[in-house]
Amino acid sequence: MKKSLVALAVLAAAGAASAQSSVTLFGIVDAGVSYTDARTKNVPGVGSVTQKQYGMSNSGYNSSRLGFRGTEDLGGGLAAGFWLEAPLGNDNGAISNANFFNRRSTVSLSGGFGEIRLGRDYTPTFWNDTTFDPFGTVGVGNNIISVAHGSANILGAGGLADAAYFRSSNSVGYFLPPNLGGFYGQMMYGFDENVSNNTGFQSQQGRYAGGRFGYANGPLDVAIAYGQSKVVDTALLEGKTKTFNLGASYDLGVVKLMGELSQVRNDFEPSGATAKVNGWLLGVTAPVGAGLIRASVGQARASLDGPGDDPRATKFALGYVHNLSKRTALYATVAHTTNKDGSSVVSSNNLNQGVAGVGATSVGFVAGGEAKSSNGFDLGIRHSF
Repeated sequence: MKKSLVALAVLAAAGAASAQSSVTLFGIVDAGVSYTDARTKNVPGVGSVTQKQYGMSNSGYNSSRLGFRGTEDLGGGLAAGFWLEAPLGNDNGAISNANFFNRRSTVSLSGGFGEIRLGRDYTPTFWNDTTFDPFGTVGVGNNIISVAHGSANILGAGGLADAAYFRSSNSVGYFLPPNLGGFYGQMMYGFDENVSNNTGFQSQQGRYAGGRFGYANGPLDVAIAYGQSKVVDTALLEGKTKTFNLGASYDLGVVKLMGELSQVRNDFEPSGATAKVNGWLLGVTAPVGAGLIRASVGQARASLDGPGDDPRATKFALGYVHNLSKRTALYATVAHTTNKDGSSVVSSNNLNQGVAGVGATSVGFVAGGEAKSSNGFDLGIRHSF
């Protein structure tokens, strides 16, 4: 009888412990067929040139990924957690980054005070770009603000492509608790981890600081964000990339309206020159039975020092998602981009080129000519687990 009581006590204790902690394996596998073209005018000795490319792509609807996350109840309202998430190149089996868990790699402590999160994580300014985009900044429908920010040079805005646009490594983040009547927010600081001394100029490449504050209640969601990162251009001159954006959405039931305003500013040091890219986005989603219609139009325009026209690109995207179940969906997206005054935005570069990325190049515009228009489509399936 005593042995039975001891066994029952051990089983009860084990059950309580397992209830207080959990580990989850999760992921998304997204694959499809993609097409991209790019039309260049006034190529010397040739005239107009159109490049085309078909292929198997991944992440046309949601980014393919594999992850592990877990929580432990510490008692007294405290909880510890971890999140490890890796990108997948499931169309060719490639690991798409040498830093395997580069999508997110964090450990956290949360409670009534909010959450403190350490590691590699999404930046506050990126959240507005993806939250208020009907296409979630993935696939051929990816909004023009995101494209211009991630590769500023395509709009003639220098060469300060922001490595901390999506995520910041070596970061400390704080999130407000969720019980503030709809108000939410976060702050982040990413260390540059460079060695300093007393001999003169010290690089701060990789440093990031930013924050986001918003309000979500009922059909309304609105948020403002600002971030600043230290970057180095191709001439090894250090500069700052400053990002400001404001996004909002309103769900009317039959349709959900979305919009965003954004500015990315490059300050070059020590020259003092500046370059800005201003962007706007209007989007809409509409549920139709088991499906969802998505559409957006956006523009990014550079504002450069000196004379001459300011390059700009305008993008239109239209898509449909058909949910076969809660975890499986079919999708189709088309996009068209026009370029003016030196802009060179391609509608999509969503392919892992060649076998293991060898022997092929992405569609682009022909050097020496005038970049004009680009089209693309994604047609695929997404399964989450």
